[in-house]
Amino acid sequence: MKNLKLDIVKAGVIFTPEIAEQAQAANALLQSGEGAGNDFLGWVNLPSSISKSELDAIETTAAKLRAKADLVICIGIGGSYLGAKAVLEAMSDPFKLLRKEQTNPTVVFAGQNISEDYIYELMEASKEHSIAAIVISKSGTTTEPAIAFRLIKAEIERRYGKQEAAERIVAITDQARGALKTLATQEGYPTFVIPDNVGGRFSVLTPVGLLPLAVAGVDITALVNGAQQMEKATDATVAFDENPAAIYAAVRNELYKGGKKIEILGSYEPKLQYISEWWKQLYGESEGKQGKGIFPASVTLTADLHSMGQYIQEGERTLFETIISVASPANKVVIEADEANLDGLNFLAGKRISEVNRMAELGVQLAHIDGGVPNIRIEIPQIDAETIGALLYFFEKACGISGYMLGVNPFDQPGVEAYKKNMFALLDKPGYEEASKAIKARL
Repeated sequence: MKNLKLDIVKAGVIFTPEIAEQAQAANALLQSGEGAGNDFLGWVNLPSSISKSELDAIETTAAKLRAKADLVICIGIGGSYLGAKAVLEAMSDPFKLLRKEQTNPTVVFAGQNISEDYIYELMEASKEHSIAAIVISKSGTTTEPAIAFRLIKAEIERRYGKQEAAERIVAITDQARGALKTLATQEGYPTFVIPDNVGGRFSVLTPVGLLPLAVAGVDITALVNGAQQMEKATDATVAFDENPAAIYAAVRNELYKGGKKIEILGSYEPKLQYISEWWKQLYGESEGKQGKGIFPASVTLTADLHSMGQYIQEGERTLFETIISVASPANKVVIEADEANLDGLNFLAGKRISEVNRMAELGVQLAHIDGGVPNIRIEIPQIDAETIGALLYFFEKACGISGYMLGVNPFDQPGVEAYKKNMFALLDKPGYEEASKAIKARL
């Protein structure tokens, strides 16, 4: 697989034929649709099922939004925003706001929290811009995005009127039912469908992720192409020792059986920070149930070596580390010599910063291994849309395999509802009267 190399040499895991058979059986179960949660397996063959006409429709709508607005607010929570945010951060210049000219709208996110200051500051900042919105919700009643959409919709209607607002709001929602679908039909919003058989955390390659990314100027065709390549490379017909997703899943489960309860995903490229945030939801929500599951954590290196590095090196030995390594940077910066050499860095003169970064990566890997931290290394050639698409699908496929190997349903999330019931009771939502009395008594 040209877009990804998996190195498990320093993980300290030796595979038996039984382990390989378990991983292959789990992969076959995903593709046959006979396992637990099989009504949410639409993501498995999603990349290869995306047609050019679907991509063209997304690009057409994205172009209309780009023509109308220089600030597009994407409203959603969980899988309805993390995938788009992850790819956008990976593909963006972090200093683009300092540049005088921008060819594409700025895409920002709302509805992923209930912070009053966040929404106030967003609304204030948006006053200087022409705005549009993409609202993403299967039901339209999820509290966080519903609050944000109510406020942003009202602002768009105040500025442009209802008729023009219908040209500036796009809904990504259920095909036939739900509050947002009803509203979109009433108001005449353009809509895209969240497939019934694709759960939120697996939805980045549906319009949920593709439309905001297309608005921002990301090459979504290349993103999908990368995912398609990885879909083929991780198919159930591929031999275990050639299937990176099956190997990664198997290594994780063997380390877990050996007492490694925490997986730290790290990278030496800050652009990949939100890939880690997306990954944490994917694995945490898929595997953390029935008292089981590896706890997903993340670090951005080398920055976190100066904060979390001490614990990783010498803390409780319940963790292992997976590093996403980028082979080639997009740009070149060479360290210059300095006559005074007060910082003592002239030994680095003439070297590229990427060379120093790579030596830091390799040095840390050896130190952590010596400290009892098994290490998995995922190398990608560069950060581009095709490679990121492959990486996303790799993690998705490995997650499904890993969950089945663990013995859980990777595609439900029953624990997510617990906090909502308490919150609604505390807010005196109609229908929660008895629960409200009970929970307030506890407080």
